[in-house]
Amino acid sequence: MDVTVELQNFIRVWFAAIGALCYCYYCVTHIPTGILRLLFVLPVIYFFLVLPLGLSSFHLGAPTIFYLVWLANFKLLLFCFDRGPLSSYSSSPLLHFLSIALLPVKPKHGTRDGSKISSRPRLFWGKIILLGAIIGAYSYREVLPSHVILVLYCIHIYIAVELVLAITVVPVRALLGLEIEPQFNDPYLATSLQDFWGRRWNLMVPGILRPAVYFPISSISARVLGKELAKLPAIFATFLVSGIMHELIYYYLSRARPTWEVTWFFVLHGICVCIEVTVKKYLGGVWQMNRVVSGVLTLAFVAWTGNWLFFPQIIRNGLDQKAINEYYVLVDLVKDKLLSVFGI
Repeated sequence: MDVTVELQNFIRVWFAAIGALCYCYYCVTHIPTGILRLLFVLPVIYFFLVLPLGLSSFHLGAPTIFYLVWLANFKLLLFCFDRGPLSSYSSSPLLHFLSIALLPVKPKHGTRDGSKISSRPRLFWGKIILLGAIIGAYSYREVLPSHVILVLYCIHIYIAVELVLAITVVPVRALLGLEIEPQFNDPYLATSLQDFWGRRWNLMVPGILRPAVYFPISSISARVLGKELAKLPAIFATFLVSGIMHELIYYYLSRARPTWEVTWFFVLHGICVCIEVTVKKYLGGVWQMNRVVSGVLTLAFVAWTGNWLFFPQIIRNGLDQKAINEYYVLVDLVKDKLLSVFGI
């Protein structure tokens, strides 16, 4: 992979995406909401589906795919029907509209439900150091036990995703002065699958899937099943859509034929969350498992099912090795630049 060419492609992709969103801001916002607006937005959605195909790098491609193919397209679909985050920013300055549309940011309005998540720079730098240590440990993968590799992969994905999302929101906060809601809420402290997926892990995803999938399915199901039971098909549908979108991301990164394992990972978790919600409803708070025990069981279940269904496609298609090699290329590039700067 030629780093210079890949960076040029990356810049072209994002300038093209900004141009498409300018069209939405200046033209589509004046079209009545509903099917008519959807017809004018569909070319942009298709454009965003095609744009990332020009990228081959894991670390440039993965965030771009997530931001454009998933988040931006879902936000645009909601925007067509005057829902979602963009509906509140259609009359705001262009930079605000572009930031909300293209990046995984959600301006904070008041205080979140739950405890306030403070800014912890020491923890941030600690995670960067830990990520470097994990990358270094991959050099010994051949002699490490499989369960140790599994733990390293789980921690690697968590830290890498959190750092990428955290770095993305820095210019938005600095340039626009928007107070941004955090993307993660200490997922390692989750006490249940519902807590892990709904309130702690990659919060931008449930934040966009609720209005796009959960609420519509729940509303439709309530007419047939009643308000309480309507939650279950809505939860299952939300996890199913998440699985399909992850499958699509895997395809962009590997260009390999889908094997649907990652979709089954989310289907399984959707079923388990439905069971959890039902059991909690019928127990009615009469009995509750110790938080430490439930936390360990939750993380163990996520790791075990991840090893079974989530990671195989990554490993089989060599995406893990591709990501590791790109880290080494980045380290060598930075090292060469520093040496040239200091004339060593």
